[in-house]
Amino acid sequence: MKLLLDTCCFLWALHEPALLSASARKALKDPACSVHVSVVTFWEIGLKAGLGKLSFEGVSPEEYPDFATESGWLVHSLLPATASSAGRLPRPTDHRDPFDRLLIWTAINEDFTLVSGDDQFPAYTVHGLKICW
Repeated sequence: MKLLLDTCCFLWALHEPALLSASARKALKDPACSVHVSVVTFWEIGLKAGLGKLSFEGVSPEEYPDFATESGWLVHSLLPATASSAGRLPRPTDHRDPFDRLLIWTAINEDFTLVSGDDQFPAYTVHGLKICW
């Protein structure tokens, strides 16, 4: 199974794994699963850190790609076809977060299971989103 971490789950996996569900922790440790972190996640971390909405003492946003690879996870590039078609993602709710929507669209179009506990994400399962939580 190909797993794609949403931004919160990526940060929790690194800094506070107890915040992940037991199922998510198990999946991240399963050797049959490949774990991916999108460049969209690094963009979100950098942007929110720059706005003062996110910080971890002693860690800069630029370090997170290395943290991902040091954890044995793969960095997933945003494919041009996925980026350019992201506007096609339906809006089953008033969910406007562009980072979330791009991660959801990536997961749907590139056959990932999205690791997320976000309560808005299940609305997208009717559109093909698979969630691990």
